Amino acid sequence: MNVITKSVQLPDGRTITIETGKVAKQADGSVVLRMGNTVLLATVCAAKDAVPGTDFMPLQVDYKEQYAAAGRFPGGFTKREGKPGDNEILTSRLVDRVLRPLFPSNYHAEVFVNVMLLSADGVDQPDALAGFAASAALACSDIPFECPISECRVARIGGEYVINPTFEQMKEADMDIMVGASAENIMMVEGEMKEVSEQDMIGALKAAMAAIKPMCEMQVELSKELGKDVKREYCHEVNDEELREQIKTECYGKAYDVTRQALDKHARAEAFEKILEDFKEAYAAAHTELTEDELEEKCAMMDRYYHDVERDAMRRCILDEGIRLDGRKTDEIRPIWCEVSPLPMPHGSSIFTRGETQSLSTCTLGTKLDEKLVDDVLDKSYMKFLLHYNFPPFCTGEAKAQRGIGRREIGHGHLAWRGLKGQIPEDFPYTVRVVSQILESNGSSSMATVCAGTLALMDAGVPMKKPVSGIAMGLIKNPGEDKYAVLSDILGDEDHLGDMDFKTTGTKDGLTATQMDIKCDGLSFEILEKALMQAKAGREHILGKLTETIAEPRAEMKPQVPRIIQMEIPKEFIGAVIGPGGKIIQQMQEDTGATIVIDEIEGVGKVQVSGPNKESIDAAISKIRAIVAIPEVGEVYEGTVRSVMPYGCFVEIMPGKDGLLHISEIDWKRLETVEEAGIKEGDKIKVKLMEIDPKTGKYKLSHRVLIEKPADYVERPARRERGDRPERGERRQRPERGGDRRQRQDRGERAPQRPSLGDIMPQENNEPKDFNDSLDKMDF
Repeated sequence: MNVITKSVQLPDGRTITIETGKVAKQADGSVVLRMGNTVLLATVCAAKDAVPGTDFMPLQVDYKEQYAAAGRFPGGFTKREGKPGDNEILTSRLVDRVLRPLFPSNYHAEVFVNVMLLSADGVDQPDALAGFAASAALACSDIPFECPISECRVARIGGEYVINPTFEQMKEADMDIMVGASAENIMMVEGEMKEVSEQDMIGALKAAMAAIKPMCEMQVELSKELGKDVKREYCHEVNDEELREQIKTECYGKAYDVTRQALDKHARAEAFEKILEDFKEAYAAAHTELTEDELEEKCAMMDRYYHDVERDAMRRCILDEGIRLDGRKTDEIRPIWCEVSPLPMPHGSSIFTRGETQSLSTCTLGTKLDEKLVDDVLDKSYMKFLLHYNFPPFCTGEAKAQRGIGRREIGHGHLAWRGLKGQIPEDFPYTVRVVSQILESNGSSSMATVCAGTLALMDAGVPMKKPVSGIAMGLIKNPGEDKYAVLSDILGDEDHLGDMDFKTTGTKDGLTATQMDIKCDGLSFEILEKALMQAKAGREHILGKLTETIAEPRAEMKPQVPRIIQMEIPKEFIGAVIGPGGKIIQQMQEDTGATIVIDEIEGVGKVQVSGPNKESIDAAISKIRAIVAIPEVGEVYEGTVRSVMPYGCFVEIMPGKDGLLHISEIDWKRLETVEEAGIKEGDKIKVKLMEIDPKTGKYKLSHRVLIEKPADYVERPARRERGDRPERGERRQRPERGGDRRQRQDRGERAPQRPSLGDIMPQENNEPKDFNDSLDKMDF
């Protein structure tokens, strides 16, 4: 084995080690990354040739977490890892978005990147290391790749930027950003913040770049040492430069004219498509010598070349004339209209439309039983705020069936969730679910989800701290030119043909989430700052439209919303409320129609009572309070006789709390039996709590003190006055009975002996008689 190990230090002194040549050697490239007790294996394999007809980069990135890494069993019936969870999909997307732009544009072979978590102690966060491991595996292979990259997490803790913080450190962070970059350029940013400023975010990006640069340099050294700095040759495209130039000459002017016409999405697409179809028809008519297969091959080239023509026409129109595809200025927002409560029965609903992008969102409020269980390898918790994003094909006019949820839906929904979740109060008792149905799409449907979600939450009466809006920014910058344009509220085509897709969400006081993908080289921090400030102005404009529609959360929830009341009970009463096997709590729910959930949090019982109406909730609360109430000496209770004994009866004065009503405390007159008082099981009787035994906690009750004392009543004397009892430590003096044994021995007297069995049983001739006969004659 040719094992090579490289390491790099983080700013706080922790070390990340990369090892290759020991395991998974049949892959094109493989490394084992180690940081503390966290270990990841990354492998990469690429096909030698491209599938015919492929004109895109078929890259597949899979991040998987093994439950054995943390010493856990997977849940479910099969007890093995299954389909990837949301956390694994989101991490895969983070890696994919950084790697994809760095493959050559004419490289179309299938590439599979697998990153596997093999060991984790719950201290370091493995998702921040996945991008570094994947790029290092590519550096150890001969797969064509522009330059190594790495990823790191940046958190701001106590005003300081921390690289790759631990799980424990993240509890104190007000910023959580994942950054992917090469040694020179930022490629990807995604994260959430607690209303931080744009300058704070720029500072986090600079800290990330400083940490990533040595990681990339280390990969270059590793590649050279393995002899993998020279990449494999490939030929996945056949080009015709003469045809490329012909298309540019004949189609560029026409495409530029369409760009300036400010058409809507479908009309513009049809106009662009007609230019290409006309060229193909003319070309086929002029080249009748070509066979059908040769003409088909030429048409595939035309599609690629014309895409570049469209791209150049759009970019030059913006850079030279400041005219966008829909006729807007670079900082102009499309027309917006909003509506709340378009649907009668959801707890909250809204429609948000910005240009040709539209989201119909609903908000549903549930109880604690509706919380989502997160069962990841390193995270087992419950989630109270859920946001789901759906992107049906009809929203873009596509005629195809809707399949299951894809990675795109999960990623876009997660970004919107990050943008909104910080504005829902932590003590809000409801579980909240927002669902965004995208009905139209032409640019930034995830940001439309944030805006529609804000409206739906406020329509449902969720007491949001502040409303949140979102916007997507674009960038046009040609290599070698100083001229650039930052675009507000980008269209789908501007995203596809542009150099940046930069989404930000925030309140009036700061950023709450961001996602940025950059496709160009040399993006300066000056351009980033300009984009952030222009985005802030756009967000504030959109926020004004939202607050015009609904200024603040509704004071009253809709009638169909289940009501919830929260209360706290002492920890020691949790078992009493639940009862053996849940018997008491189930009976309370059956009697009242309410739902009762109890959790122990920080040594206190947190009780959540929900029900369809106020009456059922009040009934359940009264029953719970009766259980947890503590009886007080001197208080009068109306109790229920639970059992009758010869010496008295037991009376339940509170649920689960019985006291003894002694026979002498029933009435002023002397009773020989409890039945004389006419008391039987199930009777109601008023009693007064006279005493609580400090040792046993037993309750002493009295009924007679609640009735008038007879005038001729004479208190019976106690059997023994307390003063007659000997003090502790004194011997009890027995009455004089001829002196004790020692005195009798001094007088020479013999102490009387107890009779033996032989004395009691007379014998004749010293022969034992029948024992039963003897007993019959005995006088006991």
